[in-house]
Amino acid sequence: MASIETIGSLDDFPNIRRGRLTTVQANLGYVCNQTCFHCHVNAGPNRKEVMQRDTVDDILRFLEQAGIHTLDLTGGAPELNPHFRDLVRAARRLGVEVLDRCNLTVLVQPGQEDLAEFLATQRVGVVASLPCYLEDNVNAQRGDGVFRDSIRGLRQLNALGYGKPGTGLELSLVYNPQGPQLPPPQAGLEAAYREHLGKHYEIEFSRLLTIANMPINRFAKTLLRKGEYDGYMRTLRLAHQDANLEHVMCRSLISVDWQGYLYDCDFNQMLHIPLAATGRPRTHLRDLDLNALSEGAIAVADHCYGCTAGQGSSCGGALV
Repeated sequence: MASIETIGSLDDFPNIRRGRLTTVQANLGYVCNQTCFHCHVNAGPNRKEVMQRDTVDDILRFLEQAGIHTLDLTGGAPELNPHFRDLVRAARRLGVEVLDRCNLTVLVQPGQEDLAEFLATQRVGVVASLPCYLEDNVNAQRGDGVFRDSIRGLRQLNALGYGKPGTGLELSLVYNPQGPQLPPPQAGLEAAYREHLGKHYEIEFSRLLTIANMPINRFAKTLLRKGEYDGYMRTLRLAHQDANLEHVMCRSLISVDWQGYLYDCDFNQMLHIPLAATGRPRTHLRDLDLNALSEGAIAVADHCYGCTAGQGSSCGGALV
């Protein structure tokens, strides 16, 4: 664990290098039907950035050429991209596992009435954001009525077999703290989610993932406005665990933005920190030399402590 003497200078995060590439995480655009204060993407209904068809085709070519195992779709609300369903179908035909990072409320939006059924038919893994099992806490973080609509979405998914043993339809819920604190231990919180959601709403799910709030974009601005930014960064640095470095998502993942440019992770994408391995200011997916990624450097900065603090945090939840 970091000592207090190590806290101070910026960009002192340990150097790490990439392992075997297994996952492409594609941001299909910043359009979202919600506006959440912790959102590191600054997504919302008024954003205009949307991935176009030619970039979708670039992703599909890369999936096939590189033998990628998993396509992880994010946004905004990725389902609101007009090419979302075509991309999912084509990736599944290639034998690629597809994950949909779903905010749940999109499932009850006008025009998306058949979305849950589509996801089940394509056997897409759903990673659903539900930052608490208590209604008041969710609505405070995400807006009035969000909890109610999230429960409606979860019931749709459960009715199709998501989260139920033996169906193979994986439904992961995602927790993130209400403010500048580390997530509690994942296993204990999962038990609390199961007990409360099962008892009060008859909701089932496969697993809970705990993810730390990243000190960037909208959340960082909130912290600065409240005078809490420095304290949160201090918390993250003090809680750093070297053991988490072996499991951080950037060692097996590359992030693609809505225009097709590459980053070492989704958080670096939001900070415009380019893919380190190529040594270029910008690298587009269609121009990537896969050999450059093998054991290549990964761009790191202070926000990376958000992934290595405590039990660790990644798009797949706790690391240790």
